[in-house]
Amino acid sequence: MELRASIQQAFASRHRTERVCCFLAAAVLAPCAAAEPERPEKPEGTMPVVEIVGFAPLPGLGIERDLLPYPVQLATEKTIRKAGGENLSEYMSRNLTGVNVNETSGSPFQNDLTFRGFRASPVLGSSQGISVYLDGVRVNEAFGDVINWDMLPESAIGSLLLVPGANPLYGLNTLGGALAFTTKSGLSHPGGEFEFSLTDEGRRRADASYGWQGTGGWHSFIGATWFDDDGWRDHSSGHLGNVLVKVGRSLGATDWSASLLGGRSRLLGNGLLPDSLYEADRHAVYTYPDTTRNRLVQGTLNLTHRFSQDSELSATAYARNSRRDTVNGDVSEEYDDYVEDCAEGFDASGAPLEPDECGFTLAEGAALHPGVLNTTSTRQESRGISAAFSTRRGAYRLDAGFSFDHSEAEYAQFEQEAFVTDAREVIGDPNEEREPSSSVVGSARALGVYVAGSWAASAGTQLTASARLNRARVSNTLTNERGVQPRESFTYTRLNPSLGITHRLGNGATVFANVAQGNRVPTVIELGCADPENPCRLPVGLQADPYLKQVVARTIEAGVRGRLPGGNYWVSLHRTVNRDDILFLSSPSRQGYFANFERTRHQGLDATVARQFGPVNVHFAYSYLEAVYDADGELFTGARNVEVERGMRLAGLPRHSGKLSLDWDASPQLRFGADLQAASSLLSQGNEDGLIEDPEEDEEPERADWRVRGHALVNLRASYRPAPNWEVFARISNVFDRRYETYGAVAPDLFPNGQVLRPHEGEVEPGHTRFVAPGAPRTFVAGLRYTF
Repeated sequence: MELRASIQQAFASRHRTERVCCFLAAAVLAPCAAAEPERPEKPEGTMPVVEIVGFAPLPGLGIERDLLPYPVQLATEKTIRKAGGENLSEYMSRNLTGVNVNETSGSPFQNDLTFRGFRASPVLGSSQGISVYLDGVRVNEAFGDVINWDMLPESAIGSLLLVPGANPLYGLNTLGGALAFTTKSGLSHPGGEFEFSLTDEGRRRADASYGWQGTGGWHSFIGATWFDDDGWRDHSSGHLGNVLVKVGRSLGATDWSASLLGGRSRLLGNGLLPDSLYEADRHAVYTYPDTTRNRLVQGTLNLTHRFSQDSELSATAYARNSRRDTVNGDVSEEYDDYVEDCAEGFDASGAPLEPDECGFTLAEGAALHPGVLNTTSTRQESRGISAAFSTRRGAYRLDAGFSFDHSEAEYAQFEQEAFVTDAREVIGDPNEEREPSSSVVGSARALGVYVAGSWAASAGTQLTASARLNRARVSNTLTNERGVQPRESFTYTRLNPSLGITHRLGNGATVFANVAQGNRVPTVIELGCADPENPCRLPVGLQADPYLKQVVARTIEAGVRGRLPGGNYWVSLHRTVNRDDILFLSSPSRQGYFANFERTRHQGLDATVARQFGPVNVHFAYSYLEAVYDADGELFTGARNVEVERGMRLAGLPRHSGKLSLDWDASPQLRFGADLQAASSLLSQGNEDGLIEDPEEDEEPERADWRVRGHALVNLRASYRPAPNWEVFARISNVFDRRYETYGAVAPDLFPNGQVLRPHEGEVEPGHTRFVAPGAPRTFVAGLRYTF
């Protein structure tokens, strides 16, 4: 009855949330649509603001934002600061259209960010689909294309640009979009700033930066971030620090800058919770520790030379060294099998009651270690160079460039048998050695050459076309229980085109349309774990590297944008089809392998309206997303096998999401703000078909609606300037302290009452349940900012 009641409550909550999203869409878009036919009146003497954005990852001439045949989203450092987010990923999830976050790890710097259903995630094994750039350098790690949010220098970020779709100019992994971050310099941000904040949950953060302009064109900048967190969940403390130092010089027609980024972190993200444990205590963790240590050193050199006002050459060279070490406490595979096979228990003599299933005696079962400590070590080195030339001639513009990247990765995994305490802490047995289980040494080389052009076909029509040739080679040498394996190498080549058009209408609106293609090649980790006959664990025990196809994404997008009195709007319809998507398929032992899935499809609608009413700014965003499997197939989710039928939704992605923010400048010194985030329900991984166990012959399968319910959250913020250089601020996240979840998965629960199941002590009932990623409770933040 309790399970039925909770399901009914979740179902009702889902519909309430979808009604909230649809009501907000109608309330904000209806008056804007009614006003659309009228040409907005401009105050006398004012001109429309023309925003120039990057056309490609490298610095260049830029292009007028309204001429791009797709909707880019731009945020400056000032915009990000006013929004008052915890960090960059929180800012993007609250303010950027189509962006959502799955808090799968529980750490604010290890969030799984999605845009139109495509991921940029620090989680190894996630299906990555967004390329991320920092000052023209692609920072997706070579080993798995993951993104380490904790290594981005947030105090030094000057702007971010979110580009949608499979854009070939942004290179490999741009399946669903690209994120381009640009750092500050002494020219763009002279002067200093210091900020400190703390929360009621024991989270402390300090940011400091200073920009300097000297004589002779010299300039420099330094930015540092320090973060220390007790963690709102049990056993989830963490800390990080990073520093960016930049020096450069502007010499008339030539600008150059050199930067050095260093960072290190120790973050604990303890993952999903079973429903029973979550309902009893949302601060709890399933097993621990789950520690990730990251280190990074990156040097970047940027050079720009202007031949004339209409011709420019840009070049970037970089070297990047990163290191990741993890410690994960888990239930051992052998003990998992023991509980499953010997659930009936043993007789008085110690013999199993089900000898056909159970291969242990009572004494052997009692002697098993229930836990295992998995430790991994990853070392990565990347080097690269890129260059781009841009020129304008009347109604024509031409861009051409290339990039070359070389990376090497070394990975090793070790296992140690362990005990599990009553608090579910996994402690290594000091009498057992830490045994190596697998390792890999791999390398990847990628060369990209592109050309792009645009043409003003008429006074209101702009045509844009581009093409990029990508060629990549990935090589692996694996070591496992069978010894050192022969070196394997795979080469991938793909030509990706793009074609777009924009046209200004008579009422001030602009319509746009674009078709584009992008690709992603398998990474070292994916090729090293692609054999279904030899599955591996993530963090990974690599077994073999059979061939995987590259992922090819094709995007079609069309929409309209325009200006309103005191604001603007845009609406876009989009559709992206991935061919040969790479998914991680889990086995019941929590091992698995990477495999191609024939087709997946992401399509939907994005809409944004921003308006200013005197001292009040209003911003609204709504997204509808249909992310589905576009072919029949089979998914191995760990708990069970899911028979996929074409049209089945992907797990973990809301169909509806809405964002509404209000900011009121009560006076030049005082500012208030509030925002509402709403998202509809999510399918839980392993419950995509509505079943919780595999169907048995001649038996009706057990069904349950284990979707993650939708939610709506309210956040408040305020700031006050008691003096020109001083600002105090406060924020409340999740004002009404809603219990909500951001992800769900079906998995076996070996701690149904908080204690590990022990068949040698009596009959047990192992089973599958829903695990969820709990959202953060109400949090109070207070801080101060000083500029000089």
